[in-house]
Amino acid sequence: MPTTTTSQRRKGVSRLINLKMKFVIPKLPFALSLFFSLSLLLVFFFAFPLTSLRRPVSSAAVVDEGIRIRRGYKSYEAYIQHQLNKTQNPKLRKVWTTRDWDRKVRVFSTFFQRLSDVGLLSNGSKALSIGARVGQEVAALRLIGVEDSIGLDLVPRPPLVVKGDFHAQPFDAETFDFEFSNVFDHALYPEKFVGEIERTLKPGGVCVIHVSLHGKTDKYSANDLYSVKPLVKLFKRSEVVEVRKIDGFGLDTEVVFRKNKD
Repeated sequence: MPTTTTSQRRKGVSRLINLKMKFVIPKLPFALSLFFSLSLLLVFFFAFPLTSLRRPVSSAAVVDEGIRIRRGYKSYEAYIQHQLNKTQNPKLRKVWTTRDWDRKVRVFSTFFQRLSDVGLLSNGSKALSIGARVGQEVAALRLIGVEDSIGLDLVPRPPLVVKGDFHAQPFDAETFDFEFSNVFDHALYPEKFVGEIERTLKPGGVCVIHVSLHGKTDKYSANDLYSVKPLVKLFKRSEVVEVRKIDGFGLDTEVVFRKNKD
């Protein structure tokens, strides 16, 4: 058998290495491509897990910590019509003007009298009740001596309530000394709701809002409030005077604001 020299062995190893390189080198681009493809897939699944792909789009939007805007209206007109369905309901209006009338006027007058006692409302105040329905709040204001009072709602009820949209009040700037509302949860655009209050309130004027932070609102509500903080943030030109717990027909918190004078 012929003897293999060191030189021959080196040549053989060299040929073997060259042969392997011919097969390895062409495969490197494919391996790199596979590596990058797998990397992209991993990034995709971490960013968009399968559960999120299967989850339906939410019908509500969180616009701030503590407040959620309910969605589902095809247009603003659809929202208005939904609100009218409640305000124009003949059975509800009959209850509001008969069985509920005296009780609500009595309770609201208690709220307003306390505000008057601590100097936040006076008989000389020009007052507005926002979302007044059939006018119980206006009747309560007049009962304690605030004669220059009017209500605002989508459906008028003269002489206590005039027609108007609280997202765009039909009043001049700096008209009222006092504004009250317990329908903040019905505002589809809370920033416009509050913006109109601050526009029509006189400098130094007082706004009182009754809201529900712990209870459930009804099917006509357009937002859900879980904290006073987002409500306070909406009032850009006012300061908080007080926050207290109440029992106000399903609403549990009273927030009082005073518009800045400068």
